[in-house]
Amino acid sequence: MAKAVAELVHDGDTVALEGFTHLIPVAAGQEIIRQRRRDLTLVRMTPDIVYDQMIGAGCARKLIFSWGGNPGVGSLHRFRDAVQHAWPAPLEIEEHSHAGMANRYVAGASGLPFAVLRGYVGTDLPTVTDTVKPITCPFTGEELMAVPALNPDVSIIHAQRADRKGNVQLWGLLGVQKEAVLAARRSLVTVEEIVDELTPVPGGIVLPSWAVTAVAAVSGGAHPSYAQGYSERDNAYYSAWDPIGRDREEFTRWLDEHVHAPSGQTTAERIGVQP
Repeated sequence: MAKAVAELVHDGDTVALEGFTHLIPVAAGQEIIRQRRRDLTLVRMTPDIVYDQMIGAGCARKLIFSWGGNPGVGSLHRFRDAVQHAWPAPLEIEEHSHAGMANRYVAGASGLPFAVLRGYVGTDLPTVTDTVKPITCPFTGEELMAVPALNPDVSIIHAQRADRKGNVQLWGLLGVQKEAVLAARRSLVTVEEIVDELTPVPGGIVLPSWAVTAVAAVSGGAHPSYAQGYSERDNAYYSAWDPIGRDREEFTRWLDEHVHAPSGQTTAERIGVQP
């Protein structure tokens, strides 16, 4: 994973880490922090604690998102601090609805320049988000709303397993992982395990190897979210995050102890390349 992040994620990139309460690529997000990437435009339908950590660590310049919060607990305090007080750096925000974000990924995955939906009509979001524009249907004259396609430089997801040819299988509660990968210029999938053969799973989908740039085996890579069939959601972690995220000094201490310090190696040493 460290080598894949080093090769695929660059300063200034637009990066999407997707997973809807389930299969969230938290380990990959923390590896981006560890490698001290900067000026990223972070994209996510539901930014939760992994983006709180990345924003607090100074990785982000901009956030493109819909709902944001610590699910079941409350606010994202590092996100709030960046917006309100520019700590550790100013954060530009671009807010959409869930439907708007999903449609933007679908447009990107489909090779289209924009998506059209009714969802924003009658709301005030178009007055504060420049990437929502009215459009008139050429057939009915109905006024609709258009949103531009999302084509991240890198999309990162977590999945249950991959085979040795690079085909990826995931199942359970899915969000826009498939669309995010297909829309991206490059992609990284962390998986619970790599197997010789992908056996069918009810409700499962397979991302073909041609759509995936890199696969890394990272057991537990979604923690504290869950991976159906492999791990349960760690509710205590989400609760424990609230007091850590509230305080700058506590957060900085957590970052040093739990993200930067554990390996005791530089990124170059961990991925086996010369600095």
